[in-house]
Parts: sequence; structure tokens; C-alpha cells
Amino acid sequence: MFINTLSFSQDIPKKGKAIDSAVEDTIVVDIDTDKINGPEISEKSQDSTVTDSVKPKELLEHIVKYTATDYTRFNQKKQKLYLYNNAKIDYGDMNITAGSIIIDYNKNTVYAQGIKDSIEGYTQKPVFTQGSNVVEPDSIIFNTDTKKALIYNSITEQEGTVIASITKKENDSVYFIKEAKYTTAEDLEDPDYYIRLLKAKIVPGKKIVTGPAGLYIYDVPTPIWLPFSFFPQSEKHTSGIIIPTFGEQNNRGYFLQNGGYYFAINDYVDLAVLGDYYTNGSYGLRLESTYAKRYRFRGNLAFRYENLITSERGFPDYSRNTIYNLRWSHSQDSKANPSSRFSASVNLGSSTYYRSSINQINQGSNFLTNTLASSVSYSKTFQGEPQVNFSLTATHSQNTNTQTISMTLPTFQGSVGRMYPFASKTGSKKGIIQNVNLQYNVRGENRIQTTDSLFFKKEMFDDAKTGFQHSVPLNTNFKIFKHFSVSAGSSYNEVWTFKTIGKTYDALNRETVIDTINGFDSFRTYNFSTSIGTTVYGMFNFEKEGKDTWLKAIRHVMRPSVSYNINPAFDKYYETAEVVNADGLTAGELEVIQSTNNLEYTRFEQSIFGTPNRNFSSSMGISLANNFEAKVRDRDSTATEPKKIKLLNSLNFSTAYNFAADSLQWSPVRMNGSTLLFENQMSINFGATLDPYALDNNNVRINKFNIDNGGSLFRITSANLTASWSLSNKDKGKKKSGESNQASDNPEDVLPKNIDFANEQINRDNDEDKGSEKQENTKFYNHKIPWSLRLAYAINYANSRRQNEISSHSLMFSGDIDLTDKWSINVSSGYDIKNQGFTLTQLRFSRDLLSWKMDFSWVPFSDRSSWNFFIGIKSSILKDLKYEKRRQPDQQL
Repeated sequence: MFINTLSFSQDIPKKGKAIDSAVEDTIVVDIDTDKINGPEISEKSQDSTVTDSVKPKELLEHIVKYTATDYTRFNQKKQKLYLYNNAKIDYGDMNITAGSIIIDYNKNTVYAQGIKDSIEGYTQKPVFTQGSNVVEPDSIIFNTDTKKALIYNSITEQEGTVIASITKKENDSVYFIKEAKYTTAEDLEDPDYYIRLLKAKIVPGKKIVTGPAGLYIYDVPTPIWLPFSFFPQSEKHTSGIIIPTFGEQNNRGYFLQNGGYYFAINDYVDLAVLGDYYTNGSYGLRLESTYAKRYRFRGNLAFRYENLITSERGFPDYSRNTIYNLRWSHSQDSKANPSSRFSASVNLGSSTYYRSSINQINQGSNFLTNTLASSVSYSKTFQGEPQVNFSLTATHSQNTNTQTISMTLPTFQGSVGRMYPFASKTGSKKGIIQNVNLQYNVRGENRIQTTDSLFFKKEMFDDAKTGFQHSVPLNTNFKIFKHFSVSAGSSYNEVWTFKTIGKTYDALNRETVIDTINGFDSFRTYNFSTSIGTTVYGMFNFEKEGKDTWLKAIRHVMRPSVSYNINPAFDKYYETAEVVNADGLTAGELEVIQSTNNLEYTRFEQSIFGTPNRNFSSSMGISLANNFEAKVRDRDSTATEPKKIKLLNSLNFSTAYNFAADSLQWSPVRMNGSTLLFENQMSINFGATLDPYALDNNNVRINKFNIDNGGSLFRITSANLTASWSLSNKDKGKKKSGESNQASDNPEDVLPKNIDFANEQINRDNDEDKGSEKQENTKFYNHKIPWSLRLAYAINYANSRRQNEISSHSLMFSGDIDLTDKWSINVSSGYDIKNQGFTLTQLRFSRDLLSWKMDFSWVPFSDRSSWNFFIGIKSSILKDLKYEKRRQPDQQL
């Protein structure tokens, strides 16, 4: 838009007149000088570069450099310099580009404007740059002496866009504007919303302070007006207040949630202190910190505490509950130290935290969480021959249903790399002797088993168990008959423990008494193993001469292997419990007591690294791994080679035979396999356990084959099948190399996600890039409707004791569909076929409103039925300009 106050000089030649080639001039001028000395410059176009030296009255602050494509012209009478077409002027840190620039030496002003053309309109609008501040006005008048300027119809970026009709540049750091619009919309010609500023003061990079300001949506005023407003502007993190969310909770009254203060401590770490308050007296506190150092590490730490009050004091259902949660994530940059690494992933707290918390961020599907796990580890590698490694790890596992906690504080692991004592120093290792290798491993643990009620209390350490395990494996490998790979080895193990037990039998009370003995003790074991295996390839061709068949060939790959293991008996570590209070008992009665109560034991029964083997074991293991592939005719007629498809990714069988056992020598046959169907969109995994032995009338395994007992060759004791299917039309026809639509093997990928909108980070990070494929301009609206569907099916069968039942049977599904470029629907649910009930069902409706985002989530049924409506601005600087309404789950009586 070109306003009337901007007029073109009559001295500028019209198009069509002779215009010389581009000229680049450099002129040194004294802005305070009324008279220019030196050679006269012709009013005609200058064909060569001219440098004018001016004898100033005082030293110049900067040098003025200017260029123009069509011409530069100096009018000595008017003391004006005219630049036309792609004009550019540099003065210190100030830069102006425009279609036309006029420098008035008498008034010390620079006037810049665009070029008006009857065909293209107003083009080459000025761009004013000073430092990092960029302004794009219709025209500008700049005083080189005072550094002040008047800017008309300007557009400038200030963590958003400020569109002002008149801007007065006071100095390098202060601007005053009148009748301006502030928006984060992309379309600046017709923004979908803006905040109208009657007048404002801008300090670039620091703040915008305004007078009366009101919200407009598509130029329609809303009743939302403020007498004044403040917009912080900073390229760095800045401390400030975090505005809370207001709402109502059924049994705790009105609340303020997630409000507090953000501390920008420095460039490496920050801290957010947030709090919740409910009118019934409940409250919560959250501390969240993010830290990072480039090329070294990054991480975040969060602690959440809530004190929840239910009902009113004096009522029978009154209760007070305290819950907490600690999360820590730390990752080290790979460039920081290649020989050592530190990492952490911690999630611990109250077992009922996600089910009891009423903070909006924790609502959604988080209540389905039934396991909390943590791990903090440090590892170090010492290069050399041999290589030495060690690591320290602290782990934590917590079952939120049983409220049991298992911890290791810490676990130490060390190893000395593999050594080949008989290998030659040059050349490759060949033969059974040169391949002999050994290494040393040590593992130490301090293991703690406790409950949620004793967590972080001194009682949790009372039953801690500590021990070390040392192992030295000795192995070798070689080939026989060129096709069979043989490996053989032996392993020496030594276990140290600091607590052992002693057992006595109280014959009077008919009970076993266990005493704990503190002190160092140890046991040593060893074993021997060997295995032989090979790979067999089979090819079945179906092509016939003169006939083109669809199925070309099937390839079958088999990998059979046989292993043999010997585990000696270490019965020297076993003893018989002493029978006390045995006065009056005969030797025969004592023998009966010992045989019926199984009083033989080892003092290492409570060792964390197991017990020494009591019985001699000599067993053979048999396994067979298979996979099947096929060659078929490619649908692409231009393809010269058949297409390869996988029929079965794997089909594995394994069993074992114990030569030393007196009964039940065969182990059950375990079978498992997997495959992909429908162009890798459907993943299927299956497995079964086949027992060759029969059951007696009490459903106990007996030493008799099932087929000899009138049954089949094998008895299926358990079986499972999982299938996941992913369907989508989003990537059809445009799959890139290396990309795949392969279905996920994890059924949990279709489980419902947390779709609560209170957490702003979830809102920002989970938005999908939509509309990346632009629609062609046609007469009719043509929108391809993208959709995706993910299904997961799981069934488990149990028949170990003739129960012959389906132990679990479920179907889970989730999907989304984009009805238009702006509308999308997402649904996730499941059905428990065995118990005949739906699992958590969630629906989400999302609308992209250009600069705004609208979401509606709904849990239609279950005891957590609720809905949540959210509409707000996408930009993070105005994220608090939103409206949110939710319906809480019904009160449960």
C-alpha cells in the first residue's frame, strides 16, 4: 500500500529514457557541512566508480557507501544525491535497501521508498536494518545526525510481528509506534488474529510496553481489552512468572494449577518452581530443571509432591494422602569422552502417584502405568592389551500394584578382555590351540528388597544382601569336515557372600528355625560345555521349461545345533539341619523327621548369586532354527529379477535330554516363530510349549510318555499368538529408499497415549507436520483423506494342569484420520474378549486454526469418563492466551 505522503521526485527519470549501466560509488561526506568541496559531479549518470573526498570540519563518524543499478545522480544545487533501482546505502551499522533513495545533505536526511509501476504496483519496498533489528516499511525518513527516523507502514519481527502505520525511531534501542498490530500469524496481509496496540514503546530484544490493547479475530473486535500490556522480548532465557491454570475438581473444589516462577539461572541450567492449590486445603509442588552443556551432556530433573485431602475433617471418609515422584534423565554426548560414559534414567516415587495425582499433566492414560524403573550407570574403558572395563550401576524396579521394590545399590561389573595365550603374533588364528581364549569377569551387588511403605527408611537396609561373583571362562572353536563349527569351553566360578544361614529343626513345635550368620564365606564351582552346528541350504524350484510360473522358488535355511553340558555335583556344601528338643526321640524317629521334613540344606541358600549345584547333571541340548524365503514374479513388468519375499522369518525348536536324571529326562519342546504379511504391514509372532510326558490323576507330570498313556505325541501346555497390523494410505506410492511400512512387533504401540492438553510441551512436540504436500490449484476442492489404523491382537493359552483355558484374549486398536487439511480425528481403544469389556477408550478431535489450535478429547465411558476442551494460540510467547474447559470424572461413592 502506498500512502499519499510519499511522492516521487520529479528529477527521477521515467522508464524508457536512457539509463546507464550499474554504478557503485563510494562517497565520504560530512553531514554537518553546508557546502561540498571537491570536483563537480555531473548530473548525468556516472559510468565509472567515483570516490569523492570531502574535507570535513571535524572527524567523520562513518563512511557512506552507496550503490544503484540504473543510475546515481547528484544535484549540487539542491545538495541531493539520487539513487534509483536496487538502491543500497550503508552508514555504520545502518543499512537501507530500496527502489529509490534520496540523500539530502542540507537536512542530513535519507529518504527511501519503493518504485511505483503501473503493471507490478509498488515494488522494491525499503528494508531498514540496524544491528539485528530489521524493519520493512513502505517508506522511511532517516536523520543521519540524530539517528532518528520516521517509518511508515512498517513490518518488524519481535518474537512475533509488529505491523505499525507510523513508527518513530528515537535512537538505536527505542521505537515508538502508533496504531499497530501484534500477531504471530503467517499471513501478514490478512492475519487471522492480532492484538491492536493504540500506542506502544518497543525496546528491540527486551520488551514491548503498550497502552490500551485489544484482541481482534479477522478484524472483528472482541471484548478482551487491557488498559496496558507488557510483552517480554529476549533472545535468551528470562526469569518470569508462570501463569496458573484455573479450574474446578469434584471433591476438592476450585484450584489453581501449574503456576509459579521460572528462574533462568544461566546459559546451562534453569529452574521452574510450580505449585497447585485447592480450596479444600490440598496442595502440590513441582520443581523442574533442564541443564545442558554443548558437546558434553544434557538432561532434566523433576520432583513432584502432592498433599491430597479427601472429604472434610470429621467425616468418616476423611483422609490425607501424601504422594511424590522423582524423574531424572541424563545423557552424555558421544564426543565428550569416548572411554567413559555416564547416563541416568530415573522414575521412582509413590506407587499410587499416577492413580492418585489430580494434576492435569498426570491425568490421561498415565494411570495405566504399573511399573516404575530406574537406572544410573557409569562405565570406563582402559585401552590396551588386554582391554579392561568396569561399570557401576544403580537400578530400581517398582511394581505399583503389589508395591514391592527391588533395588541394587550399586552393581559393580568388571572384566579383562579376551586373551589368546597360544595365538601367533602375526597372521590369523587357526586351529583348536591358537583359538584358545580366556577372560576374567567380576560382578558385585548390594541387593535390597523392600516395600513402598519402607522406602527411604532405615528398615529397608536391614535385609540387604551383598555378594561378588567371579568367573573365568576358557573357550576355543574350530571347524571339522569344513562345514561343522565346533566350540568347547569350561568355566570356573567363585561366589563371595557376607551373609549365610544356619538351620535347625524344632521337633517340639514342628518348625524349621533359620538363623542368619554374618561373616565372609564363599563357594566354588566349574562346568564344561561343547556344541556343534552347521547351516544347511535347500532350494525348491518350481519353474518349468516353456512355462512362466508366479512362484519361482522356495529357499529353506536350517541351522541345527547340538550341545553337551556337564555340571558336577558339589554336595560338600550341603549339610543336614540339627534337630533340637529331641529328648526322648529314638534314632528311627529322628530319621523319619529328617526324611519327611527335608532337612538337608546349604548355607548359601540366600546368596544373591544362587547356590552350588547339588546333583550331577549331564545333558544334551538340541535346537533347530529355520527360515523360509520365496522368489516370485515381480508385478513391475520392467523388473529383470524375481522379487524376494519372506514366508517365515524364523521357526525355531529346542529341547534337552538329561543323561544323569533318573526320570523325566526330556525337557519340553519349545517352539517359536515370526513372520510378516501383506507387504510387511502385518507382524505375527507365535510360540508354544510341547510336553512329551503325561499327567496323573492329580495333574502331576509322571515318567511316562503321553503317547504311551493314550494321548498324542506331545501335550500342549502353553501357547501364545500376537499380531499387529498397521494400515495407512499416507505413504502409498511415495515410499523413499530405506523407509518401510513394516508393522511394529510391540502391541503396546496401539495403547492410548496421554492426550491431556494442560502440558504445553505435549501440545507443541506431538503436533504432526500437516499440509506439507500442497494441493494443486484446480476448479474443484480435491483433498486426499490421509488415515492410519493400528491393530494389535494377543491370545494366550494355558494347559499345564489340564485347565485347558484361554488365560488372556484381547484386541487393541488405534487410528487417526485427517478429514481435511485442518481437521483430524484420533481414537484408541481395546476389547478384552475373555472378560467381555472395553479397555480405556479415548477420542480426540483436533482443528488447526492457522495461528490457533483447538483440541477436544473425550473418554466416553469407564469410571474415568471425562472430556477436555482446549483452544489457544500456538506461539509459545502467547501460550497463556487460551481457553480450557474440562469435565472431571464422576465422584465414586
